[in-house]
Amino acid sequence: MRRGWSWLPSTPPSPIGSVFVGSSDSDGPAPVIGVVSYVESATFGVWETDAALIPRSYVDAVVRAGGIPVLLPPVGGGQREIVARIDGVVLSGGADIDPARYGAERAERTKVVRPERDAYEFALLAEATAVGLPVFAVCRGVQLLNVALGGTLMQHLPDAIGTSAHLPTPGVYGSRRVTTLSGSKIDDIVGADAQVHCHHHQAIDRLADGLHATAWAEDGTIEAAEADGDAFLLGVQWHPEESIDDRLFAELIAYARRYRTENS
Repeated sequence: MRRGWSWLPSTPPSPIGSVFVGSSDSDGPAPVIGVVSYVESATFGVWETDAALIPRSYVDAVVRAGGIPVLLPPVGGGQREIVARIDGVVLSGGADIDPARYGAERAERTKVVRPERDAYEFALLAEATAVGLPVFAVCRGVQLLNVALGGTLMQHLPDAIGTSAHLPTPGVYGSRRVTTLSGSKIDDIVGADAQVHCHHHQAIDRLADGLHATAWAEDGTIEAAEADGDAFLLGVQWHPEESIDDRLFAELIAYARRYRTENS
């Protein structure tokens, strides 16, 4: 029987050093990981049309870590049925969250929002957390996680910190150093000091109850947040899918494998 976030695994996945082991043949079938995709205008050959898509780097990272990626287009419903059929979920990057979700007026720099995607992902996250499904949130994903739990966002980070260091040239990921909180999950996975890929103009402002900031950029911007306990509810503001370092995805897969075993 699947349970909520009060469920704590009796034995967490076994670490080797600071990295949890991914899949192997002896572990049984690879866990199925739902990756929320975008719905955006795209061009295929002679066709320009709305498409459900995701950067391949996300699915490659899941595969390298030992999982089976399944794209979840943010349309329609059925989130409860989807959660019942997957072993973990990745909340991917993308457009800004509608500020109305956290009780704010839309600022001038908040130009691209996707209300349909917001509605889909908020419902998906609610179903996932209700049963303790492992959740890994990336960039927009960690912002959505914070807002869903009652937090707020800075709508244009350069206005708040006086630099565009988190938002380099369009189409180019920047490189930032982050410092992690000792004893946190993110510290156990990537270490106390990590170089990461980033490209974002929004960030966590007021942190939601139930989340803890566990990594920061040099300027104090929150770069990771996670929930207490042994279940996996963790988000990062950077883009680990753009790196060859798959430790965060391997951690998700390890927890997804454990979740499937405990709930099969």
